[in-house]
Amino acid sequence: MQPSSCDTFVALPPSTEGQRIIFGKNSDRPCDEVQEVVYFPARDYDPDEKLECTYIEIEQVAHTHAVVLSRPAWLWGAEMGANEHQVCIGNEAVWGRESADEEEALLGMDLVRLGLERADTAEKAVDVIAELLGRYGQGGPCMEDECGFTYHNSFLVSDRKEAWVLETSGKYWAAERVEGGYRNISNQYGITTKIDKEHPEMREYAQSKGWWDGKTEFNFATVYSYLTTARIESAGSRYCEGKKLLENRNGHITAEAMMDVLRDKDSGINMEGMFMTTGSMVSVIPTDPALPGVHYFTATPDPQRSIFKPFVFVKNANPLKDTSSPSFGSNDPVKKKPRFQSKPNRKHPLFVKHELVAAIIEFYKDRGQKITEGMRQLEKEMMKEMEKILQRGVEVPDLLVNLFSSSVQKEMSVYSKS
Repeated sequence: MQPSSCDTFVALPPSTEGQRIIFGKNSDRPCDEVQEVVYFPARDYDPDEKLECTYIEIEQVAHTHAVVLSRPAWLWGAEMGANEHQVCIGNEAVWGRESADEEEALLGMDLVRLGLERADTAEKAVDVIAELLGRYGQGGPCMEDECGFTYHNSFLVSDRKEAWVLETSGKYWAAERVEGGYRNISNQYGITTKIDKEHPEMREYAQSKGWWDGKTEFNFATVYSYLTTARIESAGSRYCEGKKLLENRNGHITAEAMMDVLRDKDSGINMEGMFMTTGSMVSVIPTDPALPGVHYFTATPDPQRSIFKPFVFVKNANPLKDTSSPSFGSNDPVKKKPRFQSKPNRKHPLFVKHELVAAIIEFYKDRGQKITEGMRQLEKEMMKEMEKILQRGVEVPDLLVNLFSSSVQKEMSVYSKS
């Protein structure tokens, strides 16, 4: 398995328009994997309750925040998502000097969900992930397969005022605060000499391994990566291409601009092949705490052939049934040991419809163009409606309890007409 990963982006004022933070991510995963979009309301728990993550059981907390997640349908965690406090998190696979562990622990995707459920700011989410990393470790297969595909993780975390980059190697980590401009992460280390938080033994460990002499300025990417900082910057990678795409829109980055970045195939950001973009997310977070955030998800592969559909946190929001995959409970092959002895059909209703339409777009040019035009028109109409909410706030919350689900129904209606 060749190392492949995702791309996550954040833009903050002054690089954005309208005093907003724009977060975006493509989740690049095996091409046959289904990604679902699910909502979990806030909950309180009894003392001593346990939590079953993808592979291991951990201590539950007294209260979890409401979250909306885009996740591979076979696991507990998430590739990306947001919570009711407008914290957004996406993770990346990274490979460096330290080997990734096949022993079952928390997946990076578990840490994404745990950070969202347990933190009401970006900085607190960094602290939550770092604490869990030290307590339980990271490891285990990252695909629904016996191939032993493993990796360490980096995270991009944002809220209404700032963003954080958190990069890990085993239990060691470094974090950098981003207070303005734009930032992207891909499947390589990117934190250099600006380190705002770190594992207390991170430098000592690097020195003990002979990666750092203890005298020169400490550069996390150079010390923990195979690549020097210069090689990382000069590599013709998706990281560099993503950085250029943000730079080209600097000062005018909007939700639409971020969607354009995620749809870009020439850069490789919209990935095709055995690893492809299986789900995408764009969030618009006003810096004004009185205004709601709007979180757009595709729940389908290839954002070029998908519609970004809006979700807004309101009380009594309903489950997202059309983008929820079948549940197999204790009979799920992921839960049984040895794991991954079979692969059940995890396709949710929207995925099934989209799969057919994607094939039509691929093989019938004229018909496919009409379908794509219909999809884009619907997306524009929905974004126009969301702009009113972003400017005025939520006036009647009950009208938004089915916002995402009704948007999915409109999408499927476009498919049916086609």
